[in-house]
Amino acid sequence: MTQETIEAREIIPGQADGSLVASDVALSFWGGVDPGNGRVIDSHHPLVGRSVQGNVLAIPSGRGSCTGSGIMLELLLQDRAPSALIFSREELILPIGVLVAQELFQKSIPVLQVSGSSFDKLLNFDRARIQNARIYLSNEALPSPKAESPLNVSATDVDFSSIQLTPLDHELLNGTHGRAAQVAMRIILRTALIQGVTELIDVKQAHIDCCIYTGPATLKFAQQLCDWGGKLRIPTSLNAISIDRRLWRSQGVDPELGEPSERLAQAYLHMGARPTFTCAPYLLETAPKPGDHIMWAESNAVVFANSVLGARTIKCPDFLDVCVALTGRTLNSGCHLEENRKAHIEIHIDHTEDADDTLFPLLGYIAGDLAADVVPIITGLESTKATMADLKAFGAAFATTSSAPMFHIAGVTVEAMSQQQIDFHLRDTPRSTVSRADLARQWKRFNTFEDEKSSCQIDLVSLGNPHFAFEEIQRLVGLLQGRQKNTTTGIMVTCNRATYSQASKAGLIAVLEGHGVQIVTDTCWCMIQEPVIPRETKVIMTNSGKYAHYGKGLTGRHIRFGGLEQCAAAGCSGQATNLPPAWLRSSEAS
Repeated sequence: MTQETIEAREIIPGQADGSLVASDVALSFWGGVDPGNGRVIDSHHPLVGRSVQGNVLAIPSGRGSCTGSGIMLELLLQDRAPSALIFSREELILPIGVLVAQELFQKSIPVLQVSGSSFDKLLNFDRARIQNARIYLSNEALPSPKAESPLNVSATDVDFSSIQLTPLDHELLNGTHGRAAQVAMRIILRTALIQGVTELIDVKQAHIDCCIYTGPATLKFAQQLCDWGGKLRIPTSLNAISIDRRLWRSQGVDPELGEPSERLAQAYLHMGARPTFTCAPYLLETAPKPGDHIMWAESNAVVFANSVLGARTIKCPDFLDVCVALTGRTLNSGCHLEENRKAHIEIHIDHTEDADDTLFPLLGYIAGDLAADVVPIITGLESTKATMADLKAFGAAFATTSSAPMFHIAGVTVEAMSQQQIDFHLRDTPRSTVSRADLARQWKRFNTFEDEKSSCQIDLVSLGNPHFAFEEIQRLVGLLQGRQKNTTTGIMVTCNRATYSQASKAGLIAVLEGHGVQIVTDTCWCMIQEPVIPRETKVIMTNSGKYAHYGKGLTGRHIRFGGLEQCAAAGCSGQATNLPPAWLRSSEAS
């Protein structure tokens, strides 16, 4: 029997045994793993259709959504979790889900990290046993590990002496400010130990992502903090939630989703959060300034805050965002530190002026895949007049395929504007090149067709992932002017309430509704399901690289991708061409 033993770093200790489900492609648990049955649903991932339940899951890292920690907690509390997690890169989102399960609910699995070369060995085996920071590999059944007493972390005395604590930190940890703040500080400090961080810092604001209802566990977490008297210490906004609070009943949403979603949102409002309900908090008047230390969750918001606004935040996992909001303190690590904001890969594109707005989501998606977990600088777009919508689309797609917390675009983003800044990022930085052919191939991956017809029917046009800005609503109004919407094709736009109010006062909402466009607030496309998506819908078209990736796994529908102009045209004709946009049909893209 061929066997191998690998030494590992214990992120969260424990023992496990099971079949090995392994891939060298990172995986987002949100939109990638169904918390109801533990199966991989990311249609773009090699493990699609495989179950993680009871198996040792080995992936390089998580990626994409910060809500992966929420899915991890749901799996643990429903006994559908992997028996262990093994990573080859630094990973924080999924371990936080395990950490919260330990601290609040006394459930746990081991989480380990191995070197890249050791990880490659995992791909050649079918079974794994984990014990005492070692991974025993085999292609046959392994002897079960010796039984150990159940892990009761809540009663475990964790040594935080390596971390510099202020008087306030000690008060929070000792329970002076209540049980909720005490548990929040424990989770923050245990996270610091995992990352080897020795210092905490103050933050000016937080953005909470785990107001999304992923199942009973996320609600149980929030209600427990409320029962403990939790009150947020810093200004805090809320991400998009799972329902439109104004309309969910009239939309026919099942009360089994609507009512707990309402209770979850209300729990955070009770703790002091603002009812912003947006996945694009950078559109709010409270958006941070360059250099501001903040704690934002929601993957696209994190990369936009760091990259475009010049604020400073880690890519905060769900639950850790709440802990920071309850304490006002966070780890002095990641993008809070100047040295971690430097680019470590250059991604160059030979850009020409004929590209349309599909360039930025396509390039963002590819750049995220190339960058993986390091900060990139994009070159070749220096002469481009990138709009806020372009950068929003790039950032959302980038955050879908990358676990990196930020990017730079030479000549465009705030920390890569001057030649001196650009030279700094390019120093000792390897280069990768993206061609038009690469972009055309990615367009085709987003647009897979079952037949060779020249066009396909579009049942629903999805716009606003992330939430539409006022300027995007203006542009959509212009694109629909003089046209009539197809009677059997829906057009649906999501935006935040502030944008809705501004567009309503400007008369734009009335114009869109006159065209038959449906406007939805509070929620976003990553949460929208039937019946808001009509049951008869078979094909959805979107201008979002993020939704082009997640949409099929989340809805079971076929997804088509195109620019905003193409989406508007599809909403009016009911059809979309199966050809790439003209700028990708050149001989360079053949």
